[in-house]
Amino acid sequence: MAWRDLRHRVRQRMADFLELPREVVLDLPKIVVVGDVQVLIENHRGIVAYGPDQVRVSVGEREVTVHGRELVLRHVRSEELLVEGRITGLSFR
Repeated sequence: MAWRDLRHRVRQRMADFLELPREVVLDLPKIVVVGDVQVLIENHRGIVAYGPDQVRVSVGEREVTVHGRELVLRHVRSEELLVEGRITGLSFR
């Protein structure tokens, strides 16, 4: 078992034991989708690319891409951002 996997499992068990939110302990993003008009991403690491058809956001070691039309960034804060427009999908890399 790799050190990274072991560390992840220990953190996951700690979160369960202490009844803490996993996204906080495991440094995961929290993504809230409201219909097909809004996506709120918490615990992000910055915007990688921005355009009217897609927004790419760094979330730790991975990226989340919001796909759609007429996408705009409504709020950009250090720990959260809000994307609005006609959302057609999300993907993870």
